Amino acid sequence: MASLYLLIPIAIIFVCIAVAVFIWAVKSEQFEDLERQGYDILFDENDDSTKSEPPSKASKVEKKS
Repeated sequence: MASLYLLIPIAIIFVCIAVAVFIWAVKSEQFEDLERQGYDILFDENDDSTKSEPPSKASKVEKKS
């Protein structure tokens, strides 16, 4: 019974911390656009697309001349 006097306030403190973290997450828009993260795994964005592109046809024509 004496342990309840310690455990109940600790549980209330943990609940208050969890609610505060949840409110912070909502206010800082952590839950906005949740679908984008799911699609990021499926579709790869190539930032260095200029490096991986094959040479254009114009450069092939110039080399033949």
